Amino acid sequence: MFVDDVSRDRTRDIIRDIVAAHPAAPIQVILHDVNRGRGATVSDGFRAARGDIVGYLDVDLEVHARYIPSLVRAIEKGAEVATVRRIYAFQLRSLDRYFMSRGYSYLVRKMLGTSLHDTETGYKFFRREALMPVLDEIRDTGWFWDTEFMVRAERRGLRVAEVPGAYVRRFDKTSTVRGLRDSARYFGKLRAFRRELRDGRA
Repeated sequence: MFVDDVSRDRTRDIIRDIVAAHPAAPIQVILHDVNRGRGATVSDGFRAARGDIVGYLDVDLEVHARYIPSLVRAIEKGAEVATVRRIYAFQLRSLDRYFMSRGYSYLVRKMLGTSLHDTETGYKFFRREALMPVLDEIRDTGWFWDTEFMVRAERRGLRVAEVPGAYVRRFDKTSTVRGLRDSARYFGKLRAFRRELRDGRA
């Protein structure tokens, strides 16, 4: 399944080539007309999926695909959500990302009252039947989708398995993360979501 959120590179051409090369394969393609954000993109994929277990991982593979079987096994053993809890390999050049990630995780636990350690990990698998009711409640269609989903899932009583996995930052790609700008934006979203939780609207 491919869901493209108006990529600016050759992604759509590559998808078309893959579909053309495998005419008998049951490939689904969803192409957004306008950019809708990370949350809306993965949500569209989950709604269109038909498997009992659905999931995604970040395409840059800073956390290796080898952890997929571990997450699937965790769900088969009773978890309804299984994620990779990132363990950062020491890289001097990535200390900024390490402190940003750990600082955000601390704020999420303190402000939202969650026991989860890595809500933002881009490596999540779900039992689809348990996922859908939570998906219908989520309001943020961007990057905050991950935090909102995990907190709502935990508050609904879904069983969450956090599987440790090595995170190795890649320096051969361009990152869209901007430290001060994104930190301020996420802090604002955390405060707004905490108010929503306190008001009983979540």
